[in-house]
Amino acid sequence: MKPNIWHRMDVMARRVTPFGLTVLLLFVGLLPIHVPGFARVAPLFPLMAIYHWTIIRPDVMPPIAVFAIGLLQDLLTGAPLGVSAAVYLGVYGAVLSQRHFFLGKSFLIIWIGFSLVAAASGIVSWIIVSVLNLTLLEPSASFYQYLMTVSFFPLLAWVFLHWQRAMLSTD
Repeated sequence: MKPNIWHRMDVMARRVTPFGLTVLLLFVGLLPIHVPGFARVAPLFPLMAIYHWTIIRPDVMPPIAVFAIGLLQDLLTGAPLGVSAAVYLGVYGAVLSQRHFFLGKSFLIIWIGFSLVAAASGIVSWIIVSVLNLTLLEPSASFYQYLMTVSFFPLLAWVFLHWQRAMLSTD
């Protein structure tokens, strides 16, 4: 039996929600919090989402979505255009190539993998921005952002897992 239009729209909406949720998290990460210097060390929620969905359901987070998220982040944060997009695509490719290793592993292994990926992406971002600015940037903000990002990952992974079970299980 051929699915009707409502069923197809429902499936499409469910498949687009990880992208929409990642964009929403991007905006949440940019909310002004009245703590001096917090914007420089705010957790990278989009990085967490890209990592998670690339392991669990790469079909709902295609490379074009990753690129768009990175570009949007650069536009909204004033970062050099394309840096986040390039770093996120690098993360996507690296995680996708190791996806089979992560599948079925304990959360601790996934978290350790994320901490390594987040460290690498932070270092690469720091190097690229330093080169583009022709000056060596202070690495402490990047380090504290890394710590915040790795610390928030378990909470967001839990939310994503429940979101997947509730919204994506009927695909």
